[in-house]
Amino acid sequence: MIKPMFGHRAKIKEFEYTPRYYDPKKEERKRRRIKIERPHRKSHQGRSVLLYALGLALVVYIISVL
Repeated sequence: MIKPMFGHRAKIKEFEYTPRYYDPKKEERKRRRIKIERPHRKSHQGRSVLLYALGLALVVYIISVL
């Protein structure tokens, strides 16, 4: 009677899950596409940040001149 009160823990339910619509070839194509597209996006993002910084500097300069 003391054992269930102290130290009893529920066991983890184990199950086996296999995805229904898993296609390994499609997943591989998706990974390759992401690898190819990512460097392009990073360089574009750097340019846009630079343009925003340049625009902000221009606005600050115009305000300080007035």
